[in-house]
Amino acid sequence: MTKIPKAPLRRILAEEGAEIVTADALTVFTESVEAYAEALAVAVKKLARHAGRKTIKAADVKLATDTE
Repeated sequence: MTKIPKAPLRRILAEEGAEIVTADALTVFTESVEAYAEALAVAVKKLARHAGRKTIKAADVKLATDTE
């Protein structure tokens, strides 16, 4: 069972122009998004810990995603 609801991910695909998405494709897309989110969460947690904090800050996320 996935942690992220499929409906919002289906909407993201539709907003990007996907007119038809099979159930299998949506499942694989959802699993991929979850895997990315979990890896990002681990990286962000490590950055906060490295800075001596338990609190995750926006700067940690930006650093982990290289979007500053």
